[in-house]
Amino acid sequence: MRVLGIDPGFAICGWGIVDAEGSSLKHINHGVILTTTDMRFQDRLVKIKNDLQDILTLYKPDEIAFEELFFARNVTTALTVGAARGCAVTVAAEYTDKLYEYTPMEVKQAIVGYGRAEKFQIQQMVKMLLNLQDIPKPDDAADALAVAVTHANAGYAREHFRMK
Repeated sequence: MRVLGIDPGFAICGWGIVDAEGSSLKHINHGVILTTTDMRFQDRLVKIKNDLQDILTLYKPDEIAFEELFFARNVTTALTVGAARGCAVTVAAEYTDKLYEYTPMEVKQAIVGYGRAEKFQIQQMVKMLLNLQDIPKPDDAADALAVAVTHANAGYAREHFRMK
């Protein structure tokens, strides 16, 4: 099974691809979709849409897993990131109905074994689990790989995390 993990963002949207065969995981690729503040709002969403469509066409994932958004304070940021996430979910839904979502705490629990793990701990475990030379950069791509690994290891429980 090939899994695309997505860490939604408006300025930086992380993505990571892993192949899973049984308990074996293989890193395929990772990266980010970047938009800049000098772009118009709608053009940033179009870039996210187009780049994500290109990733889907190139890597042909079987299932797509998103990290759920969590915001404690900034409403403006929440709205723009929510728009970017909506755009990404729409593109993914046009590609497949096998869409899943995991909270940051669920990802941390699955990767490190502790739901309040620090970012560096998650990155170290992603590096180890995927047998990588270095920690994936930037952080958003590492987060997306963590989501993909979480989903790949979810087994039969994955249906619990299916988007409704």
